[in-house]
Amino acid sequence: MSLKRRVLLKRTMAGSAVGVAVSAGLLHPTSVMAAWPKAAFGADSAADAVAKLYGASDAAPSGEIQIKAPDIAENGAVVPVSVRTTLKNVESIAIIVEKNPSPLAASFTLSPGAQGYVSTRIKMGKTSNVLAVVKADGKLYSASKEVKVTIGGCGG
Repeated sequence: MSLKRRVLLKRTMAGSAVGVAVSAGLLHPTSVMAAWPKAAFGADSAADAVAKLYGASDAAPSGEIQIKAPDIAENGAVVPVSVRTTLKNVESIAIIVEKNPSPLAASFTLSPGAQGYVSTRIKMGKTSNVLAVVKADGKLYSASKEVKVTIGGCGG
């Protein structure tokens, strides 16, 4: 029996087991989904998003946070953004686009001991500041970078 056949059989059996568990009511799809901050993602402003996500909106500016994003994004539908920090004991990192209809673009909760680095692609409707908010040792820190958008990504 070839290695490919064994992999196929293992995956088929695993998929079947999950299907049986769901159909028997032992496994609910909502119980395996990650929790997400619905109120923060529904916020109308950047300050409101930070307040709903962290309970406070007073993030101190920090030079220990670097945002890597293009100065000019040719297509606002796909803007690569990376956030790196040298702060110790990083608990979470949020990426906020000030002028988007829903400012909170991404929120990451990091495990203890994890490096303070995240990378993703976000949508931007128009030229705006991209704000990175980092929670480390129970305190909020932030940094921002302006990204100019030539073609809108949020329906523009």
